[in-house]
Amino acid sequence: MQPPKTRATIIVKGRVQGIGYRAFARAKAIPLLIRGYAKNLPDGTVEVVAEGSKPNIEKFISELQKGPALALVEDLNIKWEEYKGEFTDFEIRY
Repeated sequence: MQPPKTRATIIVKGRVQGIGYRAFARAKAIPLLIRGYAKNLPDGTVEVVAEGSKPNIEKFISELQKGPALALVEDLNIKWEEYKGEFTDFEIRY
């Protein structure tokens, strides 16, 4: 039996724009079967919306905390939500 699916909206604060953070998030999401997107916000943060199994999203969040080599992740604001099933893959949004 598969674990129930859930959704998380994650706001990533720190040095996370202009260093490949969204591509890093996409590369980590795909093998975990996570759908959603990563998008730069005007305030310098990155918004990540992730849908998938809770254990996989938790693994994904721990990767987001590390970030790519040039990132300096200061904080993650995580909001758990109800699964909507609106995504077919994980995309980088502009």
